[in-house]
Amino acid sequence: MQKILNDPAAFVDEMLEGIIAAHPGQLRMPAARAIVRADAPVRGKVAIATGGGSGHLPVFMGYVGRGLVDGAAIGNVFASPSSDQMLDVTHAIDGGAGVLYVYGNYGGDRLNFDLAAELAADDGIEVRTILGADDVASAPPERADSRRGIAGIFFLYKVAGAAAAAGATLDAVVTVTQRAAAALRTMGVALSPCTIPAAGVPTFELPAGQMEIGMGIHGEPGVRRGALESADQIAGELLTAILADLPYRRGDSVGVLVNGLGATPKEELYILYRAVARLLDGEGIAVHRVWIGEYATSLEMAGASVSLIRLDDELRGLLDAPAETPFFSQS
Repeated sequence: MQKILNDPAAFVDEMLEGIIAAHPGQLRMPAARAIVRADAPVRGKVAIATGGGSGHLPVFMGYVGRGLVDGAAIGNVFASPSSDQMLDVTHAIDGGAGVLYVYGNYGGDRLNFDLAAELAADDGIEVRTILGADDVASAPPERADSRRGIAGIFFLYKVAGAAAAAGATLDAVVTVTQRAAAALRTMGVALSPCTIPAAGVPTFELPAGQMEIGMGIHGEPGVRRGALESADQIAGELLTAILADLPYRRGDSVGVLVNGLGATPKEELYILYRAVARLLDGEGIAVHRVWIGEYATSLEMAGASVSLIRLDDELRGLLDAPAETPFFSQS
């Protein structure tokens, strides 16, 4: 293991200390492993909360800021934060208009965040929940509610955050974010493993010259492993699965996210998008806006994912709304 760190056991806390030291005007830490907007709570605004394991920057805390998320609870690497941490975030961001939890569909997160929501309700805070479950490789359509949440959660943050910033009620924010979640699909490919600092060894083995289609961001098994293919072939396989799953239709307008998993150069992501754009054009699907870069990583894993969200006029406007965090900016 070759990493820039001190004690592996201190990896998460030292990382958080560094982030707060670097961005004191935008972020603060009201309690251990709770990151919130420096100006939280924003009175009268629906607050958006998220959380999850470390190792995925900019998910989760990277989206804490104006027009996106108000706070995030941070767990150990690839591990859920506690219910107490999520409750600390909830109290720190509650502006009196309710709180919406948006997080990935993983068992530990569901257990802890559901408990935090119950405790918040006891304190008079209304909490609603929407799960990111966009990974088409993780379950078939008939079991879509068990799918993992991966990079597409960026779109849910963007929609929920923009709606809340515009003054929408909790019910309205929930409704539009649910619609975004229903219109969202993602699939990825892994090219190499990553190493959790506390473990010191790769999370899985993937020989040189091999790829795994559909592998999860924690190394969960994908749908197939085989020889590394060209960018055009990878894009074709990912999009074929995504387009068939919703299904997307000729004449649709979509937002596109091409996401790097941590060790994939941006040049390669643009080569992948080149193929995605051509395939979408051939299907008669119009790209309204595209985001390319690292939006949900897995430490130093090599690979990428493609997300599509089918847009209507309201979703289009919310995706275009301005946002500002230390990790993401859109004017």
